[in-house]
Amino acid sequence: MATIIFPGQGSQFRGMGVDLFSRHPERVREAEEVLGYSLHALVDGPDLDRTAFTQPALFVVNALRTMEWRDVRPAPRFAAGHSLGEYNALYAAGVFDFEVGVWLVAERGRLMARAGAGKMAAVLGWSATQVRAALAELGADEVDLANDNSPTQQVISGPGEAIERAAEGLTRMGAKVIELRVRSPFHSRHMRGASEAFAQTLARVDFHPPRFPVISNVEARPHEHGRVAELLAAQIAAPVRWTESVRYMLEQGEDAFEELGERQILTKMIAEIRSARPQREGVAAAPGEGDRGQERAWERSAEVAPAPALALAPDQLGSAQFRARHGLRFAYAAGAMYKGIASKALVIRLARAGMMAFLGTGGMSLEAVADDLEAIRAALGPGCRCWGANLLASVERPEHEARTVDLFLRAGVDLIEAAAFMRMSPALVRYRVSGLRARGDGGVEIGNRVVAKISRPEVARAFLSPPPAALVDALVAAGSITPAQAQLAARVPMADDLCVEADSGGHTDQGVAGVLLPRMLRLRDELRAEHGYATQVGVGLAGGIGTPEAAAAAFIMGADFIVTGSINQCTVEAGTSDAVKDILETIDVQDVTCAPSGDMFELGAKVQVVRKGTLFPARANRLYSLYQHYESVNELSSAQLRQLEDKYFGRSIDEVWAETARYYGRVDPEVLARAERSAKKRMALIFRWYFVHSTRLALSGDPSKRRDYQIHCGPALGACNRWLAGTALAPWRARRVDALASLLLEETAALLRQRLGWLLAANSQLLAAQPVRAAALG
Repeated sequence: MATIIFPGQGSQFRGMGVDLFSRHPERVREAEEVLGYSLHALVDGPDLDRTAFTQPALFVVNALRTMEWRDVRPAPRFAAGHSLGEYNALYAAGVFDFEVGVWLVAERGRLMARAGAGKMAAVLGWSATQVRAALAELGADEVDLANDNSPTQQVISGPGEAIERAAEGLTRMGAKVIELRVRSPFHSRHMRGASEAFAQTLARVDFHPPRFPVISNVEARPHEHGRVAELLAAQIAAPVRWTESVRYMLEQGEDAFEELGERQILTKMIAEIRSARPQREGVAAAPGEGDRGQERAWERSAEVAPAPALALAPDQLGSAQFRARHGLRFAYAAGAMYKGIASKALVIRLARAGMMAFLGTGGMSLEAVADDLEAIRAALGPGCRCWGANLLASVERPEHEARTVDLFLRAGVDLIEAAAFMRMSPALVRYRVSGLRARGDGGVEIGNRVVAKISRPEVARAFLSPPPAALVDALVAAGSITPAQAQLAARVPMADDLCVEADSGGHTDQGVAGVLLPRMLRLRDELRAEHGYATQVGVGLAGGIGTPEAAAAAFIMGADFIVTGSINQCTVEAGTSDAVKDILETIDVQDVTCAPSGDMFELGAKVQVVRKGTLFPARANRLYSLYQHYESVNELSSAQLRQLEDKYFGRSIDEVWAETARYYGRVDPEVLARAERSAKKRMALIFRWYFVHSTRLALSGDPSKRRDYQIHCGPALGACNRWLAGTALAPWRARRVDALASLLLEETAALLRQRLGWLLAANSQLLAAQPVRAAALG
């Protein structure tokens, strides 16, 4: 493994990155949306040498290089960057995503450019110690040592006149001094105003733990998670300790450095540092630390011990094709949870982290859905492709499904999670086919992406097949799609990806992941061969994923991505009540059970719910038992009616029916008419009211009604709670949904490295022992 290094300001040149821009047009568009100007024009224009523009241009170019580098190379042992380059190193290590990096660097450049007049100069041929001594002798009190680049290259910084006087004095003393093309005194005490202002910007960012050590310019040691903002703010007004940084990495045994830049500026410095005699043996301590510093440095070196030979980073898990198709950094998705529990805040947070998320539109009004879609797009910008919305099949109300699709198409929602579909519906086919376009190369461009949640092979087959011809023809006749789109429809499957749903919260077939996933993977391969699709449908796994062990098992079985659900309900961003989250934080794997489903009550369908701290499962089962044994509420005994009215409903049966009748009279008069003709149907609707009521109580968090909370949840959250016990994320108020996802992926990658390493080592020992055994037998 090599260490990757990134140059800083001064490495720019006209025309840089043009080839990278052509290979990554979407990323360039994302950056330009953040910056508000054209990068193509910038790199060919005179503004490239202006600090406010230089810094974002360099960051983008080197970030694009990083993307290409990590597609073909294992994770590095270390990363480091010189000044601005430190941001590229942190980006490479996953501390923040591309868009955040562009925004940070643009703000940094703006603040540094406004910091006030000043100058910098390179001092060649002298060490940092010699320059400091000379500045003291010259009385250059306003001049700071800004960069210790190598044993013979230093940079000084300060007010313009002070630098000019110091340069004259240093030249007289025998040094070679070259004034640099900058207009501010970077990396000196004179930048403290910019440093303090930038600290406010940094405070708005949630930084992720680095996937591998990144060396801080300020401390010449690896960044510690939790101090990234502090050190980046300090860096603006502190010297770049490059020589010490390189020596630290050399002393850790690193000997391979790869500079991601066209001009090998830092590589030459490292060659000189390597050849020069170290100032001290062993692990270098920071100046002034003395013996205590040596001890601290030794402890730090233990914390960044060499990575195992098997390199596997969180963003390498799963399918690269899946990540590329959806503009993701990680093969990770958060499934939709109804009534906005998968909230707009949850979607925004995960999408910014490079993960997929779906707004939970089930049970929400179309007006509320429209508002949330607008808020998400405003927060993420039009270029973000990581997020989508949930489309629930609605057999009883197909017109609602059609109106939902109308809304998605108007709002430009180009990714949906299709759930609860047993067969393809006209609305779903219209969504899929209306986004098809012919490409210039003869291929098909899929504008509207579909991730289908499935748990049965026959449903998977429908999504792995082209849209049904009869539905396509009907849509053409209705003018909903064009004849050209109808022809293209025969060449693509209904879904881009399948999410295989094993045992989960809410509606569940209680499938076994180890049985379902291999079956669906083989079915996917069979149907691709049958239809000759140009692109492979991704197959991911949901259900039961709440620990690194579960996620690792999914990837080992061949999942292209993983989908979490229940664990996200117990996070800050989940759109449910604090009272529900207080319960969820305490559950274990045994604290869930199955109860009748309200929306499929008459069929006896089941949902998986929390049983700890609530009587809902018992009461729901009691209602279903009554429904099975009686034909009308009029047949119930007075004691049974009293129990329902006093303990379950909190109101009379007549009041429940009046509310129910008003609702169906507004949204589905036909259902109301059937109930007025059938006492059994009327009883079913009255009992269904309790399921809606219990959900509302949970979402509102009414403390007096806690025993009636209906909380959909699977056992994965119980396992997750036990995994997080004793950590900073144990209390739900500390569980940010992206932090939980990041930790899960990081520990999954670490677990896979460890377990696969054991297997490889055991296999190597077995192979090595075979000749010995053969000789003993011979």
